[in-house]
Amino acid sequence: MFILRFLGLIILIILTLIGFLWGGFALWYQLPFGIAGNIGCLLLWAAIVFAVLWLEFKGRAWRALIVLVPVMVGLGYWWSTITPSLNRIWADDVAQTVTGSLNGNYVTLSNIRNFEWRTPADYTPRWEVRTYDLQDLESVDLFLSYWSNPAIAHTLVSFGFNNGDHVVFSAEIRKERHEEFSEIGGFFKEFELAMIAADERDIIRLRTNIRKEDVYRYRINLRPEMRQALFLSYIDNANHLATTAKFYNTITANCTTVIFDMARAITAELPLDYRVILSGYLPGYLYDIGAIDHQKPLDATIKAASINQRAQNADADADFSAKIRAEN
Repeated sequence: MFILRFLGLIILIILTLIGFLWGGFALWYQLPFGIAGNIGCLLLWAAIVFAVLWLEFKGRAWRALIVLVPVMVGLGYWWSTITPSLNRIWADDVAQTVTGSLNGNYVTLSNIRNFEWRTPADYTPRWEVRTYDLQDLESVDLFLSYWSNPAIAHTLVSFGFNNGDHVVFSAEIRKERHEEFSEIGGFFKEFELAMIAADERDIIRLRTNIRKEDVYRYRINLRPEMRQALFLSYIDNANHLATTAKFYNTITANCTTVIFDMARAITAELPLDYRVILSGYLPGYLYDIGAIDHQKPLDATIKAASINQRAQNADADADFSAKIRAEN
């Protein structure tokens, strides 16, 4: 009996610590009182944590629960009232999101981003309308952009047409002008989710030449009907996000999971894999399921996929897309 009570107490303490740790992050990222006000609220939160844990360590579990349960219920209710929005003062590069319309075989995309980037903070904004013929869609490329952690990469999907045009879709955080990306904040409703469509000279060059990230390109093996279905699924997803706000989530609703969810809607055969979450390892997953080149070992395929040197050589060239695909 004593052992069961002891184990129960240990479990209660662990759950209390997890709950209060999660609550602390939630308060920090969502309270609207500024740094000083938020710190004051966190000090009060820490006092409640100390009181509950003190009662638990003293073996007064029921008294601890009398405090803990209402606090956590109140926290959960407050959390449920935090909803995503389509109307904020957005950063310039996500001020518009793409929408599309289909007329026969022709897809018209509005708000295609085609910025001229000089530095991350110095650019000329351009938003364009372009029309594409689905019958001319001939390729799908996956770009992976690494900036720090080898396990994490931003994923972008580029659709190529037989006239040399390319349009890139990227599920991104829709940050406000004062915000910076935070992987932890992505767990706590800090950002909305946006679908951006862009010219490769904008969105790929931004990462290779301006931000100096490590970028890799992989040609995805898809049948023509699957290429078209994936393209149209991007349009459906983009139109939905343009009218229905949704939060970005570092694990469940990020750039890679959005792609995976759409691909599984087309074919349910794709296996779920940890590398879908740890997107930096996505090439291994794609290699294993036969979605990318199998003619060389995986390490050689990854090495050949690097485009940084070619992108830097091409820079702002009008033929940027062709030059980053040129053979070494």
